Amino acid sequence: MKKGVFSLALALVFGVATATEPVAEEKKEVKTETSTVTWKAYKVTGSHTGTVNLKSGSLAFDGDKLTGGEFVVDMTTLVTTDLEGESKGKLEGHLKSEDFFSTEKNTEATLVFTGVEATGKNAYEVTGDLTIKGITKPITFDVSVYGSKATASVKVDRTAYDIKYGSGSFFENLGDKAIYDEFDLVVDLEF
Repeated sequence: MKKGVFSLALALVFGVATATEPVAEEKKEVKTETSTVTWKAYKVTGSHTGTVNLKSGSLAFDGDKLTGGEFVVDMTTLVTTDLEGESKGKLEGHLKSEDFFSTEKNTEATLVFTGVEATGKNAYEVTGDLTIKGITKPITFDVSVYGSKATASVKVDRTAYDIKYGSGSFFENLGDKAIYDEFDLVVDLEF
């Protein structure tokens, strides 16, 4: 009888100890060569699109549940994809200049997840700290995860990062030269 009680006590102690141990997060490196970041910016008379490369990135999971992530973007790789020739070079040079992203001084932008909340089976609302031109601001966006792929659509207010060129919020009488404050990022990740 004593042996049975002792065995039951051990099972309870070890069972409780096992149940309270935290589950280790698994960090999965993003495949930068097959992942893409596409941007789209808008002006009164139209829009422009382009890409920028990921330098590094990872997502953290607890089982199959997304719990975190962090990314570094190589701002020197910023290119336009909707123009060719002289117009393409002129726009890319302007976007990399002090008027916009100042990529010579600020070669990287970063995003670090600070909160992840499940909103559906494969859907999450993510809050993170986005740093552009050395300025860090919180940002919220949706992420979907399917197997070893994830997608996100992020809307960024460039004026929060001291990018005010052509902004109707800071300059008057821009007419059709005005550029909207927000631009979109569509991020497709493989890991």
